[in-house]
Amino acid sequence: MKITGMSLTLFPWEGLQGLSDAAYGSGFGEVQLGLLRIHTDEGMEGNAFLGSSVCPATADAGSLMEALPPVLLGQDPLLRGELYRRLDDWRQRRRTTRRAVGAVDIALWDLAGKKAGLPLYRLIGGCREEVAAYASSQSLPGVKDYTEEVLRCKEEGWKGYKIHPPARDWREDIAVCRAVRTAAGEGYPLMLDSMWSYDYAGALQAGRSLEELRYEWFEDPLPENDVASYQKLCQKLDIPVMATEYPGYGVQGYVPWLLQGASDYLRGDVAVKGGLTPVLGAAKLAEAFGMEFAIHHGANSLNNVANLHAALAIPNCRWYEVMLPECGQRFGLLDEPRPNKNGMVAAPKAPGLGAKIDRERIGRTATATLRAGKC
Repeated sequence: MKITGMSLTLFPWEGLQGLSDAAYGSGFGEVQLGLLRIHTDEGMEGNAFLGSSVCPATADAGSLMEALPPVLLGQDPLLRGELYRRLDDWRQRRRTTRRAVGAVDIALWDLAGKKAGLPLYRLIGGCREEVAAYASSQSLPGVKDYTEEVLRCKEEGWKGYKIHPPARDWREDIAVCRAVRTAAGEGYPLMLDSMWSYDYAGALQAGRSLEELRYEWFEDPLPENDVASYQKLCQKLDIPVMATEYPGYGVQGYVPWLLQGASDYLRGDVAVKGGLTPVLGAAKLAEAFGMEFAIHHGANSLNNVANLHAALAIPNCRWYEVMLPECGQRFGLLDEPRPNKNGMVAAPKAPGLGAKIDRERIGRTATATLRAGKC
């Protein structure tokens, strides 16, 4: 099998008006997603989505379609390891983005699963047939909004709930955490993602409060590259501290965190780390150090499906994150994986990613298609 061509179809993400994002705020304009197709001489293709509600496909489309086809055209798509080595070369890093490389890597995995006739989690080496899902909040206006949401999530069957706090002041944020613990009750898994908002002293106080409240983990309390302060924080707190969502590129970016004991869990997803290949590598690295690997949400539908396959295939992964509201993370598929009444997300059964792309909608609303090679 040989890669004969690549195409990227841009189409509007409908229904985002009025939504906000926990980290980036509100005011989404027109957002374009991209359907990436890697074509082969056997007529089989691999697919991925490019873009998110806060970083549209148009930000990465040009460099993807200019820098990456010369690496891929004419190559055997099943040699994913060699192709990823070339895509991850320092020259390519300066010419394109990790999101673009990640989309290509996901499409190559999708193609491999289709060729093998297996869903990706089984091709990788499945560890489970379902995974526990937790709901991940937006930054909500006030305490009552969080307590109402956690009660609704608990009633709907979600296995846990994570807070993205409103104030980014540790005292006010911990007040929310206390109220949510009271509403949810003892034993219900809760997490806090402070989104890099505190200084060391504030993070230490917040962490001690979260220990009293029996939260599952304390995520991103400090600036994302402050390895030294994270190291001190991990040494002082009993609650697991989790960083590494964004720093670094691929597997190598985790090394200083591991060597300095600056994060108790490792974290990442297929978009921010540059594909399924580095996520699986990082999970193995975490496993070697006896650590959990936490999957971050993927910010678009096919990324989330790829993350789901990873979570099903990683032995040291307990959770699958779903960002609320779900319409801000899901668009372009006919069958979105969702938690059942018991809060578990089941494994896709079809080969490859196993997702049904809404090709009719994409074709009808497409604004442009970029092509390289024979498509």
